[in-house]
Amino acid sequence: MKGSISIIVVDDHAVVRNGLRAYLATQTGFEVVGEATTGEEAIRLVSQFIPDVVLMDLILPGITGVEATHRIKKISPRTHIVVLTSSTDDSLIFSAFKAGADAYILKDMKMDNLTVAIQRTVHGEVTLLPRIAALILTNWQTFGDEDDSSPFTLSELEVNVLNLTAKGFSNRKISDELSITESKVNGHLNNILIKLHLAGRTLTAVDTPNK
Repeated sequence: MKGSISIIVVDDHAVVRNGLRAYLATQTGFEVVGEATTGEEAIRLVSQFIPDVVLMDLILPGITGVEATHRIKKISPRTHIVVLTSSTDDSLIFSAFKAGADAYILKDMKMDNLTVAIQRTVHGEVTLLPRIAALILTNWQTFGDEDDSSPFTLSELEVNVLNLTAKGFSNRKISDELSITESKVNGHLNNILIKLHLAGRTLTAVDTPNK
């Protein structure tokens, strides 16, 4: 379908895959171009189709969704990874963001929220869960340093945006609180996500030099 957002669904449960495909088929502007039951299969399909979006479960047989995300981003940096999972394990979710995930939603959300999340992600809009923002603040020193020239250093404004996000503020409320536009708020969140992805890739290269 010309002009549609191309999607690959990755989940080892047929009921979930069938449900997502059936729902997205009823929505204008979305096209499921492939389904995968494992991370390895997802990687092959991404290489074949170079989709706009991958809906990625984190708990998969074989390699995890986190590892699949990392490999997919190497193959197709333009492909957006939207984590769609039932897992609420903060460390696992945080690892997915470091691996290159662009958004995270739970399987029990309303279907309308799914299409909104996909569209927002494709258009470069960033939404971080409060607890993920808090984890970034808490763990940043793990992969950052005190050198102001480091690509992993957070600016004062980025820290303020993360603090407010961690408190559950919406982008609009953050813009009011910091007297900046909503687009500026999104820009800062996007910069933070880019730094997080970069930090995650750097750590992976250091931790697993033989891969």
